[in-house]
Amino acid sequence: MSRLLFEKTGESIYISHLDLMRVFQRAFRRAGLLLRHSQGFTPRAIVSIALPLALGTESRCELLDFELQEAGTVTPEQLNAVLPAGIRVLEVYETGRKLKELVYLRVQVELEYDQGAPSAEAVDAVFRQESIMVEKQSKKGSTQVDIRPMIRKLSVDRPDGHTIVLDAEITAQQPSLNPMLLSQAVETALGKADFVHCRRLEVLDGQGEVFR
Repeated sequence: MSRLLFEKTGESIYISHLDLMRVFQRAFRRAGLLLRHSQGFTPRAIVSIALPLALGTESRCELLDFELQEAGTVTPEQLNAVLPAGIRVLEVYETGRKLKELVYLRVQVELEYDQGAPSAEAVDAVFRQESIMVEKQSKKGSTQVDIRPMIRKLSVDRPDGHTIVLDAEITAQQPSLNPMLLSQAVETALGKADFVHCRRLEVLDGQGEVFR
């Protein structure tokens, strides 16, 4: 299986998952790279993104699997020449690793407060609780979930009087934890932030090593 690593930054963070799939299919076509299609009445291009990214979230570590009709070399430069601003391929490679081996995400969440951020100690205390209940929205409505078991590691920094930075390793799938729920836990306990920014930094396997 061929796999590529790409980043999604800038204005591209507002491109939805389905539109991002279309962006890549179009990019392959414009680069003269023909994707293999599935068999059947409605053939689909064999291309998939590992973990759908929430709208508005930046990422430096997105993975996309693909198959070409004919064996050949694909370079980041070929695709970057036809991809929109903010979406950039970092690496293209062959892999035998299955996506089910992808277990954790390393993420960063920044909370900004116009009137002053809570102390790092107060935020740290939120995540030291045995149970961290937040409200999770889904197509079926909202439910209360305990996100504590989904957090492998977490550190808190207060680089200035107006910013809190969370660096965490969280579950990527089965179950997955949206990093925005980390900010929700802080805001529920200590008050609303004026701005929240989330980014994925790295994908990890079950041992906490970089997954490729």
